[in-house]
Amino acid sequence: MSLMPFLLFSFVASITPGPTNILILANSQRYGVKRTLPAVFSACLAASLIVLLSGAGVGEVLQHHPLVRRVMSWAGVLWLSWMSWQLFKAPAANLTTRSHKPFSTRAAALLQAVNPKTWMMTLAVIGVFAPGGNHTLQDIALMALWFFLISLVCLSCWAWLGKVVNKLFRTARTLLIFQRLMALCLFISAWAGVLSY
Repeated sequence: MSLMPFLLFSFVASITPGPTNILILANSQRYGVKRTLPAVFSACLAASLIVLLSGAGVGEVLQHHPLVRRVMSWAGVLWLSWMSWQLFKAPAANLTTRSHKPFSTRAAALLQAVNPKTWMMTLAVIGVFAPGGNHTLQDIALMALWFFLISLVCLSCWAWLGKVVNKLFRTARTLLIFQRLMALCLFISAWAGVLSY
């Protein structure tokens, strides 16, 4: 495996806006970076496990059973649509007090499991970068580890961006506008992913 092209691909796949990135940003803006980091860790761990599972053969099942992939995609888009509605109708974040219900680690991991972008990305990773030979599973485990580390850095940047948002949008009205824009971005990214199949 040529490491540099894989690392570059992993960086681009992890840093570009998608449902997980948008939810991490919105969560960090509402609850703070520190309370968002467990969800960041969980989402990155889940995505790297999906890379490992895809390399171990689950990706083949999805490629040969388009109905399974389609059901997963629709389940993901419906869940993301519900999450975008929850974000859209939520009251503006209070800058002085923090609510006690941030994006949970379980929800972050489940989001990766039903996120069409994650599965399509992992299928691309395995199809393009997976090595052949005697140590394939060991090499795929190494790819999953590298992907975990890179996505951890990228999603942490999105979490940090939530802090920047609070410095830029200082009133309840501007925060509400920002939250609703993030909800619309989440909704659009979810539907754009499922309609692209």
